[in-house]
Amino acid sequence: MAINFHIPGFTHHFNMNRMLLGLMERYPEAFYDDVRVDSMYGVFPPSIWNGGRTIGEIFPVEEMKRVIAEINGMGISLRYTFTNPLVNPSHLDDRHCNNCLKLAEREDGLNAVIVVSDLLENYIRKNYPTYRIVSSTCKQIRDFDALCEELEKDYALVVLDYNWNNNWEMLEKLPHKEKVEILVNAVCEPNCPRRGDHYKYLGRTQIGYVEHLKKEGPYKPYKLTEDFTCPHMGRMIYDTTDFCTHITPQDIYEKYVPMGFTNFKIEGRSALPVNVIESYMYYMVKPEYRDKMRMYFHLSMYQSGMIEFKD
Repeated sequence: MAINFHIPGFTHHFNMNRMLLGLMERYPEAFYDDVRVDSMYGVFPPSIWNGGRTIGEIFPVEEMKRVIAEINGMGISLRYTFTNPLVNPSHLDDRHCNNCLKLAEREDGLNAVIVVSDLLENYIRKNYPTYRIVSSTCKQIRDFDALCEELEKDYALVVLDYNWNNNWEMLEKLPHKEKVEILVNAVCEPNCPRRGDHYKYLGRTQIGYVEHLKKEGPYKPYKLTEDFTCPHMGRMIYDTTDFCTHITPQDIYEKYVPMGFTNFKIEGRSALPVNVIESYMYYMVKPEYRDKMRMYFHLSMYQSGMIEFKD
């Protein structure tokens, strides 16, 4: 039985993710049995439909084509995080986002889109029907009956709100466990009262940034019109191990998988590479191999020029 991980960043973390896949191929004995990378998620900026994180910069079309071809060539799904909760009808004809969907459109349905907005979901289902649709954790579904209803809908996967983590009584009762995706390394504090407002702030910022580019071009700096502060922003993986929502590797392989859950999401699109690498080591590599794989990972980054050592 495959244990599927969905990993962050097919733009900013793309080369790093390729190194992970290389290590998995060369040293399969170092990784937990049956572990595989099922998808890489993210967006090609600047995407006005993007949510969950504000992603800036401009990604060249030729690079988009290369990344899509390379990811799909490995049999891995590319998943767009089109989860901006503030998408409105005027945004649906955005040329860049529509072009992203056209470039990764496949008859075999390998690629997927993660959604929050019903408006955008319906638009994608109508105009790009080959994409698998994933229900985002950003929906923050906390009611058990509502979650069960979501799992009955036509979604390839439903990413749970992190507050369901380790709620074994409720998890056991969930239907369609094969459609459930677990967010394993959420940095938010349990029951964070700011999470919903944070998603809306990120959505407004993403829209503001893209509209600024369309009006002013890429050479005039974008100035934030508002700020959002949270004491948990910038936390690293080991800063959250005391949270009741924290999932250990032992939880995954000894509890979740035997219960029938086989899809696990590692967050970190905007996280520092060292934090993302450590999440990969923690969740995918057997404890006795972590130091060795970590060294090989950093050595690969050094040899590729991604990191430099200076006197």
